[in-house]
Amino acid sequence: MLDQTLTIVLAGGNGTRLKPLTADRAKPAVPFGGKYRIIDFTLSNCLRSGLRRVLVLTQYKSHSLTKHLRDGWSIYNPELGEYITPVPPQMRAGESWYTGTANAIYQNRYLLERSGAEWTLILAGDHIYRMDYAAMLKHHRDSGADATVACMDVPIADAAAFGVLQLDENQRILQFQEKPEKPAPDPGNPSRALVSMGIYVFPTATLLEVLEQDHNQPESDHDFGRDVFPALVERVRIQAYRFGGAAGRVSSDRYWRDVGTLDGYYQANMDLLEPVPPLDLYQSDWSIRTYQSQHPPARTVPGQSGTEGISINSIIGSGVIIAGGSVQHSVLFPDVFVGDETFVQDSILFADAHVGANCQLSRCIVDKGVEIPPNTQIGLNREADRARFNLSEGGIVVVPKGYRFT
Repeated sequence: MLDQTLTIVLAGGNGTRLKPLTADRAKPAVPFGGKYRIIDFTLSNCLRSGLRRVLVLTQYKSHSLTKHLRDGWSIYNPELGEYITPVPPQMRAGESWYTGTANAIYQNRYLLERSGAEWTLILAGDHIYRMDYAAMLKHHRDSGADATVACMDVPIADAAAFGVLQLDENQRILQFQEKPEKPAPDPGNPSRALVSMGIYVFPTATLLEVLEQDHNQPESDHDFGRDVFPALVERVRIQAYRFGGAAGRVSSDRYWRDVGTLDGYYQANMDLLEPVPPLDLYQSDWSIRTYQSQHPPARTVPGQSGTEGISINSIIGSGVIIAGGSVQHSVLFPDVFVGDETFVQDSILFADAHVGANCQLSRCIVDKGVEIPPNTQIGLNREADRARFNLSEGGIVVVPKGYRFT
């Protein structure tokens, strides 16, 4: 079945709620976890699941993402019909860019038609999780459904941010509500609700029909969650696939995060620092692949003051130098420098960030290449930070790429 499946990764969103981290890059290209990009999790799931024909639909500020795909994911053999191919908008269905998730695929329907694939798997490129898609594909085939939607349960207080599902006793989806004000609870657990993960399986022929029907609806926003599924559940049989079950080869840590906000992104990185992280990055046969440039080993050295550089409960990328500073409960990407008697805690520092001596950084995200001069404080004075930087709703300070201190 896997060799008869075409995988489409939707990676064109502009990531408005993640700005300024998405000011110069698409959301799937945002760095994560000290060495990865967000899209690496979806693509690694494809690799480990045995899927070898993958189209990545790009659009918004896609250069960084396209470069990452070239450098880190040119691993399949096209002579065997394998590929991971970025597909920018080509305006094959009019003069507009992609106007929704369904429209993005509709505009590339010729790729589905010529693929000869019996099934199409649709994925988002901006979530953090590990999943065996092969198990979901088998579930779809065995069920005989017209489509299958992956779902998971979340606290009902959080469900309004997602597409909320209601099922019958046979796991057929009876209702699909996109971001409802009052989410319907899971009948089996009233404190939680079942939500869509944005992962869909269709027979390719069925998908082409569905996309054509949606395209001909002038009032539609051409989005799977807002338009396609709410209408489709009334006409055909759509099955739910519950995430995190025993099926599949990946360990069922049941971790899935939509990192579409600064606070969500920050917390997902901090989750990796738990004594037993809720996301298992250490399963040897389901590792997360990425592009890694060549760097020297990370090291800690004494600073000019004689203070030893230390790292406590942190992720430290290659090439990092902590020269007399202290890094605690933080994530540092490659080639970061932390100066003498500087204290960094609860923070994320992107590649090539340079922090001078006698600085204090707390609960902040510092983008790539930022140079922080000596004696700078970030994250300690909310009003001073607000005057200079972006602050998330949860109070995380974001120093954007290219920021110049005065």
